[in-house]
Amino acid sequence: VQLQASGGGSVQDGGSLKLSCAASGFGVGIFAMAWFRQAPGKEREFVAGINWAGRFVGYTDSVKGRFTISRDTTKNIVSLQMNYLKPEDTAIYYCAAQKTTAPADTSPGAYPHWGQGTQVTVSS
Repeated sequence: VQLQASGGGSVQDGGSLKLSCAASGFGVGIFAMAWFRQAPGKEREFVAGINWAGRFVGYTDSVKGRFTISRDTTKNIVSLQMNYLKPEDTAIYYCAAQKTTAPADTSPGAYPHWGQGTQVTVSS
């Protein structure tokens, strides 16, 4: 199982970025996927998650209305569109996957599979 994240970068306050996570090696399976982030000196936190069919999504309060998670089930790609970025969004962003029919869990410990992380930097 491999997760390859991409799309990070540096933007100004109010800018946009789109992260993508390509999943491979799952074979036939049902899995939820999520994005987490970790800023220096802070714990890894849930950002957004989506269930296997793409019908149920969840967001942490601080990104609601600004971030949108989506998935292409035919290509096993999950994306995170981030708009109106703020300096406090600066962090390393990780995609994660768990084999489940349930909505994506918000706890990092629930995910056995992780991507390598991609840096997002928002300057004021």
